[in-house]
Amino acid sequence: MRIPFNKPALAGRELEYIQQAVSNGHLSGNGAFTRQCQTFFEHRYGIQKALLTTSGTAALEMAALLLDLQPGDEVIIPSFTFTSTANAFVLRGARIVFADSSASHPNMAVGQVAALITRRTRAIVPVHYAGVACDMAPIMALAEHHGLVVIEDAAQAIESFYLDRPLGSIGHLAAFSFHETKNISAGEGGLLAINDPRFAARAEILWEKGTNRAAFFRGETARYQWVDVGSSFLPPELTAAYLLAQLEQLAVIQQQRLRQWNRYYAALLPLAQAGCFAVPTLPDYARHNGHIFYLICADRTQRQALIQQLAAAGILAVFHYQTLHNSTFYRAKHDGRDLPHATRYDQCLVRLPLYYELTEADQQTVIDVVRTFFA
Repeated sequence: MRIPFNKPALAGRELEYIQQAVSNGHLSGNGAFTRQCQTFFEHRYGIQKALLTTSGTAALEMAALLLDLQPGDEVIIPSFTFTSTANAFVLRGARIVFADSSASHPNMAVGQVAALITRRTRAIVPVHYAGVACDMAPIMALAEHHGLVVIEDAAQAIESFYLDRPLGSIGHLAAFSFHETKNISAGEGGLLAINDPRFAARAEILWEKGTNRAAFFRGETARYQWVDVGSSFLPPELTAAYLLAQLEQLAVIQQQRLRQWNRYYAALLPLAQAGCFAVPTLPDYARHNGHIFYLICADRTQRQALIQQLAAAGILAVFHYQTLHNSTFYRAKHDGRDLPHATRYDQCLVRLPLYYELTEADQQTVIDVVRTFFA
């Protein structure tokens, strides 16, 4: 495709830092670059403890381990999300209770969550789709009332806010992703944010394969030994080096993505107002990060025709999640509730190219093809 859907960016000193990591002679995890990335998140977003992971999926799996889930425990997540959101808890034996999306946005319909809580519920996992905040105040209030843990799936939400609070800093735990499709990327990579102090010490042990290795190297314990379950969640220093260079360019990357997002919105809003499709809606409490620009077509047929017309012009546009409640793997385990809004986004949502190096001319080409299709 002449205009890809996504293109990983070199925005700063990525290659220089990778070479520096090699020269440092420390390529395994938890080195100087790892610590600098973690400190960045702790200082910028007020996160109590940040742990860099191999992926956003790994961060969610760490969060699930911290809950000590038992078979039959329930976790509430939106159906319109990536499989990692559910898999992290299914791997621990939990039953997934799916929430529908809202009518106006792919995020979970927060007003329906209370009715999904039972005596077996252990956690609520809001997913901040496209970097747009879920309504966190009622979610946190429900969690406090019922003694639940809130795990923010902030995979797409770096530098997004709920009112004046950074996403990923509100729930008891949160997971970020640095996959190559994200605003800030390291190819792969993720981060677990620990905002509740009761999870901090154990999280570090799980992160270090169930050992107290990190505390040992800080001189806090006389012996380095196996003390809990865990796994190899640390990314290599090469990943952290690339990530740090991206974080240093966060403001530049964000300005560019928001400029592109706003250009799409301004150009395509008249067609949305004419009833051709819907454009993203932004709640008053949400300040987004320009992660995804999407259209909501009338139906699946129209969406596929639009994708094909864009492809004929050398432009790759893609749909997004397929609802998990209706997946081959989990359909029989779902409680049978219809989730109409999640299904609508599954069938009708299409994402347009948006990446750091997308030129204004190429973006205008995308806009022109969309306009021609709906003319």
